[in-house]
Amino acid sequence: MSRMIFVNLPVRDLAAATAFYEAVGAKRNEQFCDGTASCIVFSDTIHAMLLTHEKFRQFTPKKVADAREVSEVLLCLSADSREDVDLMVEKAKRAGGGGDPCPRQDYGFMYGRSFEDPDGHIWEVMWMDLEAAKAAMATA
Repeated sequence: MSRMIFVNLPVRDLAAATAFYEAVGAKRNEQFCDGTASCIVFSDTIHAMLLTHEKFRQFTPKKVADAREVSEVLLCLSADSREDVDLMVEKAKRAGGGGDPCPRQDYGFMYGRSFEDPDGHIWEVMWMDLEAAKAAMATA
């Protein structure tokens, strides 16, 4: 069985956060959704659990960070092409998120941009030509 990742994110408005991620292209897994949580599926192995602040507090004794004010984590998703990177960021902007809160990265063999969700969580989206990356590393 492949390892899976479930990223838990505190959100202020569960319905709005769920709608945002669906607009970006993720799917909701109803099996793990209720009035306090939405399971958002990016792939068979990558999921985000959107949790109300009250629900999130059940899993940690620490104060819930306001991602609009402090960096708690930077998340990165792979993309199949440069165009897919641009498309996901554009979808995020149309859905009410912020586009490119971090500088774009373009190294030829690797291209990345980022978006910010309505709660301030930053997601990078990266494409890499693995063969070109290997060649670049071999000559470095």
